[in-house]
Amino acid sequence: MRFLVAGLLIWSFNAVAQNKTLTHDDFDRWNQINSSQISPDGELIVYELQPGKGDGSLHITSPNGKNLLDVPRGEGAKISWDSKYVVFKIKPQHADVIELRRKKTDEDKMPKDSLGIYDVAKKELTKIARVRGFDLPKESTGMLAYYLEQELPAKDDKSDTTKKKEEPKPSKAVSKDNGFHLVIRSLNSGTRDTLEYITDHQLAKRSNNFIYHTSGKDSTILEGVYYYDFANKTSRPLCRTKGKYKQLAIAEDGLQVAFLSDLDTTKALIRDFELRHWNMGKDSAMVIAKKGTEGIPSDWLVSEHGKLNFSESGSRLFFGTAPAPAVQDTTLLPEEIIQVEVWNYKNSRLHTQQNMELDDDKKKSYLAYFDTLGEKIIQLGSKEIPDVSIANHGESEYALGSSYLPYLKNISWDGFPLRYDIYSIDVATGKATLAKKDLLGEPGLSAEGNYLYWFNAADTTWNSYHNESGKSFVLTKDIPVTLADEENDYPNYPDQYGAAGWTKGDQHFLVYDRFDIWKLDPQSNAHPVNITNGRSNQIEYRFEDLDKDEAAIDPSTMVLHTFNESTKDEGYAIMKNFEAPKQAIQKAAKFTNLKKAKNAETLTYQMGNHQTFYDVRATNLSFKKPIQISDANPQQKDYAWGTVELVSWTTPDSLPLQGLVYKPANFDPNKKYPMIVNFYRLSSDDLHDHWGVFPHRSTVNAAFYANRGYVVFNPDVRYEVGNPGKSALNCVVSGTKYMIDQGYVDEDKIGLQGHSWGGYQISYIITQTDMFACAEAGAVVSNMISAYGGIRWWTGLSRMFQYEHGQSRIGATLWEKPDLYIENSPIFYADKVNTPLLLLHNDADGHVPWYQGIEYYVALRRLNKPVWMLNYKGEPHWPTKWENKRDFNIRMNQFFDHYLMDKPMPQWMAEGIPATEVGINKGLELVKE
Repeated sequence: MRFLVAGLLIWSFNAVAQNKTLTHDDFDRWNQINSSQISPDGELIVYELQPGKGDGSLHITSPNGKNLLDVPRGEGAKISWDSKYVVFKIKPQHADVIELRRKKTDEDKMPKDSLGIYDVAKKELTKIARVRGFDLPKESTGMLAYYLEQELPAKDDKSDTTKKKEEPKPSKAVSKDNGFHLVIRSLNSGTRDTLEYITDHQLAKRSNNFIYHTSGKDSTILEGVYYYDFANKTSRPLCRTKGKYKQLAIAEDGLQVAFLSDLDTTKALIRDFELRHWNMGKDSAMVIAKKGTEGIPSDWLVSEHGKLNFSESGSRLFFGTAPAPAVQDTTLLPEEIIQVEVWNYKNSRLHTQQNMELDDDKKKSYLAYFDTLGEKIIQLGSKEIPDVSIANHGESEYALGSSYLPYLKNISWDGFPLRYDIYSIDVATGKATLAKKDLLGEPGLSAEGNYLYWFNAADTTWNSYHNESGKSFVLTKDIPVTLADEENDYPNYPDQYGAAGWTKGDQHFLVYDRFDIWKLDPQSNAHPVNITNGRSNQIEYRFEDLDKDEAAIDPSTMVLHTFNESTKDEGYAIMKNFEAPKQAIQKAAKFTNLKKAKNAETLTYQMGNHQTFYDVRATNLSFKKPIQISDANPQQKDYAWGTVELVSWTTPDSLPLQGLVYKPANFDPNKKYPMIVNFYRLSSDDLHDHWGVFPHRSTVNAAFYANRGYVVFNPDVRYEVGNPGKSALNCVVSGTKYMIDQGYVDEDKIGLQGHSWGGYQISYIITQTDMFACAEAGAVVSNMISAYGGIRWWTGLSRMFQYEHGQSRIGATLWEKPDLYIENSPIFYADKVNTPLLLLHNDADGHVPWYQGIEYYVALRRLNKPVWMLNYKGEPHWPTKWENKRDFNIRMNQFFDHYLMDKPMPQWMAEGIPATEVGINKGLELVKE
């Protein structure tokens, strides 16, 4: 009997442990995997865990799952090219930092990051205190560079008061302007060399030598740019004088360097930077380009903002040029300067857009290059052709030039895709040839630069332009299916499905339809070939790019991500030399973040579903017997985790729809559950997404609410152009009625929740029906008439295109169909609203002007309707700060609990929070009625 009682107690404990209820405090401790990587030899896997709040951790494992090292607070790891070392930062304890900040501790006395160096062979961890940052060569070995923080102030020695104190010698302080001390460490021997007052450096990709700038120490170390020889531990001065130095660059082999210098010590407003170049055999860096240099346009300057970089072989040094900027008359007093914007109807951009792009405009440069072999300068970009792309790691013979400037004004009402004029540019001469005018769609350059290519949105075809011959080709006219969105419901051209890319030698171009990959001949000498044939089984194939350093696709072995539209199952397939793909793995799960070791067949990926977190798994190209590497959230097993299922129904007008239903754990079909209907547009394809326990910025967390006793329903919504509001009403109400008919939903306890486009739809739906007990809507558009003439403040763009051709789906101007703008605007039906409404609209919203929320709020308030609005001051389209996201989730939860679970109102709902108490009183306490 004693053993039976003990067994029952154990069973009871486990049952309780597995049925814990989630709280908002759990947001803080649920982990995300911030990053994962594989060593080049495939023998190490490194990943980082980060909880919602507090200290994260770094983990180093082998592909067989053996744990090698756990580092509390480790982050930002890099693996050496020879896979012998893992280097990372170690953060101070979060709690300690918070406590010191509360005490107003001076910044220089705050704890700083440390550096961790893990020797894989010796299994030894070396720690170095007070490190700002570090750098490793990408494809070279044995060297580590790291910056030291400023030393802590020395403590006074009060042990001998009779001893005369010596005055400390004044020394130059390390700082962002003066630079910091850079330590060069041999990873193999541990020897170190320290360079002082370094403001910038650039490591070579395939060498341990590098270039750096120092602000100087004294007469022994002058300001300037130096070349560091790692083997000999020596620094060679390349330009040693006071001045301004920018854009340090070094060739991949470390044998050439370049930088910009301005040695003018006057306060001239226009800075005339010089481009300097050095290679082995020269004593110092020589000026190769400046204002007036042959090849640079007349009166143009070498741009201080144009990034310098060498082509892979080092034969080309790319840099930027720009016209001299307009400057202010310095003799004017502040009150004499007229600050007036002139809005001219002929301007291609609104002033709001110009203001948002002002910094980019001031820093705009035009691509040029220095031929390091022929020692000449070729200008490629111009005001007429502002954007230039080079292929094949800067080695291609031709470049793509493009300009949307002639069509820039039309963006205000046409929106996207943009229109372009595109050019084929002979890189050797800089000569540009017009390849296509008024192209509706974004162009590209093939992997090796032999072709320009584009998708023409107007006729949904892929096209190419052969740079050498100047001939254009339509590549997809013989394909029997469309290569653009088959389900497009926007008043606009359908979006393309995209392209996988070009194979080696620019031999083939691979593009997508809804399901398949098509192999195209770039000159249409052969018919397009469907190489996957997934349509018959409703399987979508998409190429996984596992080598970001290679521009071209190697067809010998291609890994394809697969998605079954019917079951929503995902996986990976292997294709060899364009033969039929073979499914390697497929599960009722979501697969993501596939990575491959550079020099081995080791793969990692993350897989999860509603029940399981996206933990890291290791495998090889067979995908057989994958090994789980991480266990990010073992605590999940202690909680009552719900389920998700796919449902289907038909609207009254015979439109078939799908949706997702999240049910509580231990679901009882005989009970009546409160339900939250959450939607945006289409969500049924997300059947296998995992909801981690974190405060979402704009939507209910389905797993969190299911754990707390709610059913959550995500219906798909499809639209009729001109009637977005009625379309949403039709889909959402019919789906909700379907759910009520299942028998387990309390029809008197159903709420709505959505944000932005979802928020708009909710604000409309509650003007048409009283079937919902309450609703939360974020960043709503309540008045399409005022919104049509508004600004997207994040970009400065006019909002017109959104209604004429975009998401709002009116499909006409305000003056062409004013009735549609009125019919779809909730504010005109505010008197019909009987549903308690919680609005979220922040005053720094750059997507939807927050006065849209205000308009709806004041209208409902005028009508004495139950309405609340949350404004997280200074936040954009949604809360971004952790505490604000957490607070929003608490308030939204309290709102739904009150109306759907009959819990008391919190103070902020019952009484509000006056402006005098904002930031002081949260008002979260429940009010007894």
